[in-house]
Amino acid sequence: MDWLGPEEWQAVRLSLGVAARSVLVSLVPAVLVAMTLARGRFPGRLLLDALVHLPLVVPPVVVGWGLLMLFGIRGPIGGPLNDWFGIRLVFTTEGAALATAVMSFPLIVRAVRLGLEGLDPGLEAAARTLGAGRLDRFLGITLPLMSPGILAGAVTAFAAGLGEFGAVITFASNIPGETQTLPLAIYSATQSPGGEAMAARLAGVSFALALAGLLLAELIGRRMHRALGRG
Repeated sequence: MDWLGPEEWQAVRLSLGVAARSVLVSLVPAVLVAMTLARGRFPGRLLLDALVHLPLVVPPVVVGWGLLMLFGIRGPIGGPLNDWFGIRLVFTTEGAALATAVMSFPLIVRAVRLGLEGLDPGLEAAARTLGAGRLDRFLGITLPLMSPGILAGAVTAFAAGLGEFGAVITFASNIPGETQTLPLAIYSATQSPGGEAMAARLAGVSFALALAGLLLAELIGRRMHRALGRG
């Protein structure tokens, strides 16, 4: 990417790092929540489902504001983290990753849940009758069969994380080299005189990365389904 300047390349690298961190943070909790929603039967399940998918329907700025209230240095979670452990999330790269993780969390949950709901329950029942324990059934049957949904959801969340704007700028601000991801760099370029060329270059990179992520998610899903004999 020699046609990108140092500041532009910095924004690209930061976006890739933030998106990757967000997936690492949210993947395991998202899988557990998806299994709970797909298999669990308990009071409040419908409410939990709505709360999990809330970031998909509320303005991202609202999500960022909520994170700021919770994880700000005077918030109920951010205050103790800062005072007791010296951990500050607001206006940091880690905070940008957290905001991105919250926004992309429902995408992973949805992909994994759809994969779980499509599994044949007879396979697990047959394994149970053959004496397989719960952990053996999960590791030997459930996890391999739900892996296409996990991987596809992770890649989709990564691609979506590259484009997150509202929650990041509200919670982590727009700090070059720290929290200025691709969308924020594009925004800054459009607000600067003569920044149209920079904005166009970054928009092209953003479009290419998002398209590659979506194609990769579809390719992974298809190949793993064929490998598992499901399509």
